[in-house]
Amino acid sequence: MTRDLVFEIGMEEIPAAYMPKALEDLKNNAVSLLNKARLNYTEVKTYGTPRRLTLYVRELNEKQEDAVIENRGPKKAAAFDAEGKPTKALEGFARSQGIDIREVTIKDVRGVEYVFAIKTEKGALAVDVLPSLLYELLKSLSFPKSMRWGRYAFRFARPIRWLLALYGKEKIEFNLENLISSNWTYGHRFLSKGRIEVKSPADYFQVLADNYVVLNQEKRKEIIWEQIEKIAQDLGGKALKDKALLEELNYLVEYPTAFAGSFSPSYLEVPEEVLTTTMIEHQRYVPVFDKEGKLMNVFIGVRNGTDKFIDVVRAGNERVLKARLEDALFFWKEDLKQPLEKMAEKLENILFHERLGTIRDKVGRIEDIALFIGETYSLSSKDKIIRSANLCKADLVSNMVYEFPELQGIMGRYYALNQGEDREVSEAIFEHYLPRFAGDEIPKTETGLVLSLAEKIDNLTGFFAMGIKPSGSQDPYALRRQAIGIVNIIIDSGLKIDLASVIAKAYQNVVPFNPKKTEDETKAEVLDFILQRMRGALLEKDISYDVIDAVLAVPTGDLNDVLKRTLLIQEFKKDEKFSDFMTVFSRCNNLSKKWNKVEVDCAVLEDESEKILYDEYLKVKGEIEGILDKGDYEKALERIASLRNYVDNFFNRVMVMVDDEQLKATRLGLLKSIVKLCDNIADFSKIVE
Repeated sequence: MTRDLVFEIGMEEIPAAYMPKALEDLKNNAVSLLNKARLNYTEVKTYGTPRRLTLYVRELNEKQEDAVIENRGPKKAAAFDAEGKPTKALEGFARSQGIDIREVTIKDVRGVEYVFAIKTEKGALAVDVLPSLLYELLKSLSFPKSMRWGRYAFRFARPIRWLLALYGKEKIEFNLENLISSNWTYGHRFLSKGRIEVKSPADYFQVLADNYVVLNQEKRKEIIWEQIEKIAQDLGGKALKDKALLEELNYLVEYPTAFAGSFSPSYLEVPEEVLTTTMIEHQRYVPVFDKEGKLMNVFIGVRNGTDKFIDVVRAGNERVLKARLEDALFFWKEDLKQPLEKMAEKLENILFHERLGTIRDKVGRIEDIALFIGETYSLSSKDKIIRSANLCKADLVSNMVYEFPELQGIMGRYYALNQGEDREVSEAIFEHYLPRFAGDEIPKTETGLVLSLAEKIDNLTGFFAMGIKPSGSQDPYALRRQAIGIVNIIIDSGLKIDLASVIAKAYQNVVPFNPKKTEDETKAEVLDFILQRMRGALLEKDISYDVIDAVLAVPTGDLNDVLKRTLLIQEFKKDEKFSDFMTVFSRCNNLSKKWNKVEVDCAVLEDESEKILYDEYLKVKGEIEGILDKGDYEKALERIASLRNYVDNFFNRVMVMVDDEQLKATRLGLLKSIVKLCDNIADFSKIVE
């Protein structure tokens, strides 16, 4: 027999950001506890609103499954004497297990026979197990920040006000800090009055629906977006679909009603990013754009309630937004009065990091690295790089960015354009922050690309040189994100750049700040850190892990070269020549892996097969040097593979590990030389065939 179980945790409004993980943890922890308790079920679902977390288990068995418990005792040899009679050890074991000696079982464990006590534990009734199980489930939930209330020691995201626990029509009672679970719930905070009795899990959803609670978060999200879309269409525009905003709105309301509001068109002179940021980040409003993609002087909000007195709600929200937009307009006008160059002068007074100086110091480092990249790889122009580098951080002292930090770079671009700066310089001010998050765009201009790389390489080099680097989940300076940004910029732009030389250049700018690490240590650590991010990017391209590991084992600062080699080897593994190549590599590497010398004294070679192999090796080596310079790795692999017959003939006719040390050294040197040819492309010992 089965019954449904509903367990609701009622509380003060929980932060919207906590909800997705809380629902996931509630489900996962419930599944784990139910399985551990041997209670079978059909399905587990979780639901959530700002005031409640709900677990719903369909068709939960009324009784635990019986458990067969096997306890291992002494070895058979110790349990019985030479005459087969029970020893004291066996008697003690049987007594401790509460069984008769005759009930023990002999079982083999990895070739050794042991005595076992096998007992069947009868399953308990679910109603007897569930009180402690639900209590443990409640205690298992964790949050980014928890709180205590009253004089209680229990911690939760917000104070718990009620607990509902029903198994079929039967109440499951347990005590949490003098709060006893029952079959009572509460509806919408303002649209429902008092506590409401729930007679069964089947009634639970309808009871909440009748009391203005849309429990299913997915359904609630659909309702919100449908309402928003309809209002936007009625206004002749299109709503901005921001997933993060929609998710937050979903967990701010129990009964959503969307409404439209407006603001004065005069505020549209402020950059639209400022207006949308104000609406989204500060007020949780949805911006609306017209058919041409221009921001309209309207917004859409979502109320937690019905449309009753909606005009009053609209007017209140319009007043609040007007105050915000007045501030934004004031900041915009004030900032325009001051040239970016003047703002940039104030950067001397702002500390970037106690070990790495001021932001003005950082700007100087960015300029120096950017000029090195630009001149070395013929990117952008010296004048544009210098100008954009000097202005790229200026907006950090503006009123607007002080109020809205997320607009750094964006406002700098607007101020630069407004003051007549070159368009590419203006774009570079914004682009040097790109990419800011996963899936973000990369710089489109050469100046922006150079500046972005310089900014990120300076951050990585500076912090690593000072011994500051990510540890575990801790990454306060977002160095992982910046390394991923470097990878994305270089791969997406197809830029052929030697990161090792750029890191070395960046290190020279850190020397005046007394770094803890040497240049070689810093360069090695930063390059390895970037290559590990590159590894993740290659895995996302469905390149097999062994190919990636093989290529990354050959140190290089050219990420596009790494990409080229991984793609080539991945494809070459499907070619019939790959077997020949791996035979050449494996046979040569197996014998010579511990040999470090590549000297070959051809005068001591005796057999014709080894002389021919040496001659062929010299031919291939001479060709490959030119082939590798052109980056034609496929041809290089094919030429090495062509040595297959010569290598096989060599091993068929020659004993490498001979007593003659000089001859042995020459033969091992020849094999090692062939391996070294392969090592120019990848470490093929890591390839899984």
